Amino acid sequence: MSTVPEKSPGPEKKGHEEQGGILNASAVMAAGTLFSRLSGLIRSVLLAAALGTALHADLFNIANTIPNMLYILLAGGVFNAVLVPQLVRAMKSDADGGEAYTSRLITLAALFLAGVTAVLVVAAPWLMRLFLDPAFFTSPDLAAHRDSAIAFARYCLPQVFFYGMFVLAGQVLNSRRVFGPMMWAPIANNAIAIAALGAYLWFFGGANDVCANPSLAGGTNSTLGPYSSGQEALLGLGSTLGIAVQFLILVPYLRRAGFTFSPRFDFKDAGLTHTLKLGVWTVLFVIVNQIAYTVVVRLASSGAVRSLDGCSDSGGATGYTVYSTAFLIAMVPHSIATVSLATAMLPRLSAFAADGDLRGLATSVTSTMRTTYALILPFALLLPVISLDLVHIGFGYGAASSSYRDFAPSLALFGVGIVFFTSHYLLLRAFYALERNRLVFFIQCAIAAANIALAWLLTRNISAADTAPRLVIAYTCAYAVGACISFYVLSRLVGGLAANQLVGYLVRLGACAVAAAGVAWLTTTGVHTWSPWGGWTTALVSLFVSLGVAVLAFLALTRALRVREVGEIVATLTGRLGRR
Repeated sequence: MSTVPEKSPGPEKKGHEEQGGILNASAVMAAGTLFSRLSGLIRSVLLAAALGTALHADLFNIANTIPNMLYILLAGGVFNAVLVPQLVRAMKSDADGGEAYTSRLITLAALFLAGVTAVLVVAAPWLMRLFLDPAFFTSPDLAAHRDSAIAFARYCLPQVFFYGMFVLAGQVLNSRRVFGPMMWAPIANNAIAIAALGAYLWFFGGANDVCANPSLAGGTNSTLGPYSSGQEALLGLGSTLGIAVQFLILVPYLRRAGFTFSPRFDFKDAGLTHTLKLGVWTVLFVIVNQIAYTVVVRLASSGAVRSLDGCSDSGGATGYTVYSTAFLIAMVPHSIATVSLATAMLPRLSAFAADGDLRGLATSVTSTMRTTYALILPFALLLPVISLDLVHIGFGYGAASSSYRDFAPSLALFGVGIVFFTSHYLLLRAFYALERNRLVFFIQCAIAAANIALAWLLTRNISAADTAPRLVIAYTCAYAVGACISFYVLSRLVGGLAANQLVGYLVRLGACAVAAAGVAWLTTTGVHTWSPWGGWTTALVSLFVSLGVAVLAFLALTRALRVREVGEIVATLTGRLGRR
């Protein structure tokens, strides 16, 4: 009598089971990221209320952004992309579970970051020439503004060290499947930044709106002016303290995760050579990426400089503050959904790659992409509908009370850009797991070249108000190029990514998202037409009603069209809430 062997789960069922595990692992991270982003948005609201949205705000925001850019340039790419696969391999293959390897890595990174940070602080005046419009160094009217930017850079550049150590400690935890602390720690950073901004508003008040009162132009507390030394110290040191605390919070969790750090200086023949070789291509990738972003920051700073020419009824100048704040808001769903899912996915992809299971890797990537699209695409299509209400509620206060509308065009345009960026971001996790870092570099070259060329072309001979929106269009087009190239190349590497099924899924999901956005637009129009209230109250009612209607419409439509991924997300969320 013959027996029929039990069938193993098919690839689709295995993909569903694996995706359920990734969803559960990412839920804790998503919760932490949600609170982190909400606290970050509160910080942004206070920042706009204190500094405005024009030249005055750009001086601090550009200087405070540079440490993160430089950390990513110098080490962040290696830490984020290369280390988790290498740490997982060391834990599997080393007799001590990777303890010595990890200690050597942390020791080497700390020495490197400390030395580089010291050099950067000394070189701050020369460094700022890369990021500021040349007018800051040639125009006597901008001499005080330049000095404030340099002072902020010196206060903020020590963040390079703390950013690096935070991400390194977080990746050690991630490699041990401890995901929560790294996602929750930034809340402490934001809390300190909020306290510093509260103290700033208490002592100095919000910047005076020059467009409303031109006689205040040039003062140290105007939307177009520089800063006093006290203002520089409070904002700069408060920002750096937050990043330091963010790192220190992770230290106790390393021991709880089973890792005990002991400084080790025996770097030669210690297993770091392979990591550093992989890191070379990642460093080149980051260099290309940061060159593109430096060009964008420099072009954005020119928009704020043109605000000195005067105010216009058609809209104020949009520079780096408008661009970066709109990007921060648009990135919220990406940070909550995509980063959490990708972080949970990367160790699994590394394991598939180590076992040579390309089919399993491809299934994991496509399943995660489908889940991520279910969260990102509806938001992207809804963003243009709610952007004006959102910025009115978020930024219509203090120094930004008359310029909050300047955020809306850039925010609306960023929605589509985030969809392409998210696609590219997820696909890169697979390249890193396969150790195809060289391919990633060449793909990023195409993205950077497109971004630089389009940013330069689109910002020629335009009004100051159009600067940030044009830069957003360049960003969106560049990542559209990157997403298409990444998908095509990875599909060739792993033997297919079920492109036809993915396109069919996107058509069904997109139809539901478009319909939900249409319902939201009708709702928003109706509220603004018939509302008995005015201003902020109408915007608040419009935002919440349109969001509620859009969510209900989207859930009903995806259920009718059997978009399974949306149901899985809802089940995961309701299951966790039920257990709580």
